[in-house]
Amino acid sequence: MKTIVLGAGIIGISTAWHLRERGHEVIVVERQPGAALETSFANAGQISVSYCEPWANREAPLKALKWMLDKEAPLLFRPQLDWQQWRWGLKFLAQCNDAAFERNVQQLVALGAYSHRALKELVCSTGIEYHRLERGIAHFYADQKSFDDAGLAVELMRKHGVQRRLVTRDELLKIEPAFRAYGDRIVGGTYTSTDESGDARAFTEQLAERCAARGVQFLYGHDVLRLNKVGGAIESVAVRANEPSAVGQKDQILQGDAIVVACGAYSAPLLRNVGVDLPIYPGKGYSATFPILRPEADPTVSALDDGRKIAISRLGNQLRVAGTIELGGFDLALDTP
Repeated sequence: MKTIVLGAGIIGISTAWHLRERGHEVIVVERQPGAALETSFANAGQISVSYCEPWANREAPLKALKWMLDKEAPLLFRPQLDWQQWRWGLKFLAQCNDAAFERNVQQLVALGAYSHRALKELVCSTGIEYHRLERGIAHFYADQKSFDDAGLAVELMRKHGVQRRLVTRDELLKIEPAFRAYGDRIVGGTYTSTDESGDARAFTEQLAERCAARGVQFLYGHDVLRLNKVGGAIESVAVRANEPSAVGQKDQILQGDAIVVACGAYSAPLLRNVGVDLPIYPGKGYSATFPILRPEADPTVSALDDGRKIAISRLGNQLRVAGTIELGGFDLALDTP
């Protein structure tokens, strides 16, 4: 079977790999000049089955209103004259109840566990190096109420088979001594030893190289113009090279037996044109990556700071800090001081 994969992020490249391993002919189309240059470029680096509670819960609406007045909030809602944004918001609010939360947690844990197993199998078979650290993930709290609430979350996750556990401040500092510098501000935390961390970009780039070596065809620097629908099926994809030298060239039509759309948030408008309506709205994440000056003093356990709502992961000789998601459409401009 011939399959066309649209998007060369971690999802698109992983899909291409598994398809090729099963003997299928695969073409990957990506508008960037290489793999993992958008959503997979610089995320928090956490592989966290245990920290997958959905943001949609009964407390979320009130929190979202408060966060709209806080420039440093973890969720920044930028109201737009965009029906898709408001429609997505209404769907989000519809999930902010206990029944939906319980159902969504169960599904996310199952999906996360499956994905983690698939990752381990792939790494074992390929030997990919991506600054992987199997040291678990710790979540620390600076106030007693948040720590008490964390106990309830631990019970919920353990109910679904996740081995997250509540730990005291002293236990947490033994797990990650690097936290001692501000240990007096930590009340306690949670810890899951089975979670891990790594560099999504490095992983995706190396997997793309292995895909190419096995015969996957890559069309980097090509925009996806449209999906061509005939009857009730997608027959082909129209693409065009986006290099300056390609100006004036005709569209290229790619035909395949199956098409995988893995374009992140851009999947929604692309598929909407052929009658597939995905409940996806773009969220712009922020991260910063710093060189490590004192390796012996930096953490090796990936962490979540509950007070500041940031994630911290060590990636080789660098430290990645990620936080804040901004819901403001497809605007790529950064909100900088």
